[in-house]
Amino acid sequence: MWRNIICLGSALCLTLLTACSGPVTHIEAAKTDPTHSHETKASATKPSPAAQMKQLEQTLLERYGSESPHRWGEHFPGIIDRLPTKEKVIALTFDACGGKHGNGYDRELIDYLNKERIPATLFINSRWIEANPQTFMKLAHNPLFEIENHGTEHRPLSVTGRSAYGIGGTKNAAAVINEVLGNDQLITRLTGRKPKFFRTGTAFYDDVAVKLVYGLGEKPVNYDILGDAGATYNTRQVEQALLTAKPGSIVIMHMNQPSHDTAEGVIKSIPLLKKKGFRFVKLEDYLH
Repeated sequence: MWRNIICLGSALCLTLLTACSGPVTHIEAAKTDPTHSHETKASATKPSPAAQMKQLEQTLLERYGSESPHRWGEHFPGIIDRLPTKEKVIALTFDACGGKHGNGYDRELIDYLNKERIPATLFINSRWIEANPQTFMKLAHNPLFEIENHGTEHRPLSVTGRSAYGIGGTKNAAAVINEVLGNDQLITRLTGRKPKFFRTGTAFYDDVAVKLVYGLGEKPVNYDILGDAGATYNTRQVEQALLTAKPGSIVIMHMNQPSHDTAEGVIKSIPLLKKKGFRFVKLEDYLH
């Protein structure tokens, strides 16, 4: 049902009209080209990308601002938990939460993925980006990795202010939009690529917030395998969790807690998963 929501997404761009080569003045062009005056007027009145985004926000607030949610959690229709395939592929996803939830960088984990040429999707929060600008740009330019949106303040997405794991949620529909768009615009500005997917802080949503995410041009993604439980699992627990993978599994783990055991668990489990015939993919390889 959410696919019918109006979504400008990456189409928020203006068509640039390039002039023909040669020493033709604007006056001459107007005389020789009967469409020149019309095109100039049209381009002058076309809304800017910022104005178009404001219009989209207003449209979404009018549509969903007073709607009451009926679902709350990590898994319900509209949230993507698995890849739509029966192939033996696994999507490893790693969150970088930022702020008080951790600005660290698990170099051992990323170095291993690089060495073994293992692709992964990185959900990165704006505060982590601001704390690690050079590292972020290196990751963004690495073709192994897909950069996606983990929110602006790492909040659960709620239109009523619900909390999860002691973290206060967004207060209303406008706050949901800000939580998604703030980091969306930061990532787009730094990388030139608009995020396709969104994961909340805590991975909790309500169903109205899910509609708003789709309306803003992103898809809410969670998981079917809890890979490190917020980076609290030990090495053996991470390994055991990953070895439960099925075709199309999406695994959630963390790349911002280098003192924990996520890297060691991943390093132990990946060779075993390869022996089982699995290969590793990014979300964008299977979700469109």
